[in-house]
Parts: sequence; C-alpha cells; structure tokens
Amino acid sequence: MKYLIILLKVIVLGLLIAAQMSKSVWKERLSAPLANFTFVLLDFLVFAFAANLLIVLLSAFYRKQKQVPKGSADNVIRGLENIYYILLTGAVIMTVLGFWGIDYARLFTSLSIVAAAIAILAKDFIAEIISGIIISFSREVHIGDYLKIGDYKGKITDINFTKIALLNEDDDVIFIPNSTVFSSEIINYTKKGIRRVNIEFEINIQHLKTIEALEADLIETLSDYHKHIEKNSFALRTVTISKDSLELKFQYVLHRIDRDLEREIRRKTVRRVVNYVKAHLSASTPDARN
Repeated sequence: MKYLIILLKVIVLGLLIAAQMSKSVWKERLSAPLANFTFVLLDFLVFAFAANLLIVLLSAFYRKQKQVPKGSADNVIRGLENIYYILLTGAVIMTVLGFWGIDYARLFTSLSIVAAAIAILAKDFIAEIISGIIISFSREVHIGDYLKIGDYKGKITDINFTKIALLNEDDDVIFIPNSTVFSSEIINYTKKGIRRVNIEFEINIQHLKTIEALEADLIETLSDYHKHIEKNSFALRTVTISKDSLELKFQYVLHRIDRDLEREIRRKTVRRVVNYVKAHLSASTPDARN
C-alpha cells in the first residue's frame, strides 16, 4: 500500500510537470488572468508534490537504515517533516502573491527594509525554528531519550518547530523552548547508560527511628523488584543534616536501563516513605502511647 501511494505520487508529479511544460498551449486557450492563475497553481502543486516525495523517500531510506519501526518517529524524521512544513508554508505564501500577479524579485527588493524589521521582531521565533532543526539532526538527543535539561528531568516525547515535549516522572508534559534546550546544559542518561537511580527526599528527624531501619524497610518494600536490581547495590545516604530534618538519598542500580520500571519503583519508594512517616507519627502521639 505504501509503495502504491508513492507510485501514484510519482505519476501525478509527472502529469503536473508535463502540464507545466505545455504553458504555451495553455496561453493560447485561456485568458490572461486565468492562465496566470493556472500557471501559479501548477508551480505550487509541482513543488508540493516534489518536496513531499523527496521527504517520503528520505524518511523511508532513513527508517530502513536505522530500523525505525513503522508508526514511530525519531527526531531525524521529525526534523524532515518540519523542514517540509517550512518549505510548504513558504510555497503557499509565494503562491498567494503569484495569484495577484506580484513579481517576487521586485517585491522583496522594495520591501527589504520592512523584511529586515520583521526579521528583527521575529528573531526569537526564527531562533526557535533554527534551534529545533539543529536539535532534530543532532546526535546528542533523540526522541525517547531520558535526560535532564536545566532543572527539568524526563523523557523526550516530541520535537516540533519551537519546543521539545518532555514527560517527567509525574506524567506531566513539559514544553521547553528549543533555544533554551540548545543553550542549556544537558545530561543524557540514556546515552551515558546510567543505571544507578537516586531518589532524594527529606524526613523529619523525630519521625525517623534509625537510618538503618528505614533502609531495611525500603529494601523490603521493593522485594518484588529485586530481580531487576543488582544485588547489594541498595544504599541510603545522608545528603544534608539540618536542625529538625535529614535530606536522604536512596540509591540502587538496575540491571538494564528501563525508565518506565524506574518510575514505577520511584513511586512505590516515595509512597513507602510517606507511609513510614505516618506510621511513626501515629506511634509518637500521646494517644498512641496511651
């Protein structure tokens, strides 16, 4: 079915090019306004079909080389699609101008100052688009990578014209401007192959029996996940000590990188810490002691 659609596009493109090459015949049969409309429309359709066919073939070649599954897309494929949309938008603008019989060269020459002013006003938007294209074709980040951008951490789910969509550990989708991503420090956990997971939390000292007891409790809580975690990799470390609380870091090492599993374990750990605090809070109240 896919190859049939490509074949049909090639046939249509060939017919459009043949019609475009017969402009002299059209001029004799059509009035000047209608002929101008037809020629401009033909130019647009030829460009649109040719660009679409080129992007489809490039995407198909890339999918085959990189073995990208059908129905999914990485950042290179998204980048090709974004380039196509940019070219198509420019073609639409040129076509509309062509319908009015406006000469492109004279227009851009006469409006060079206005165009420069527009470029200055839209420089942030243009910078976002350029940054998005560069990110799309870079080797540092890919759709599906788990990374940290500035203060945000999560998995890239999409790269579009102006923003990157990041799915964080709370299942919130955060949209980060491409220019921010381009100029920020990025830690790509997927690229680094980091299997060590850190879960940081703060706990009131009066709700803590001992650090060893809490560590043993958390390890027991994750007993269902021990087959996914390296043996003897559990550790509960003290990060900072204040007057009334401790900031702790619970660590373990996964056998392999699995961010969905990591999020599941993280949720269970955090819930256990909350229940642990509640249990010791209840035990420390006067009613509980009585």
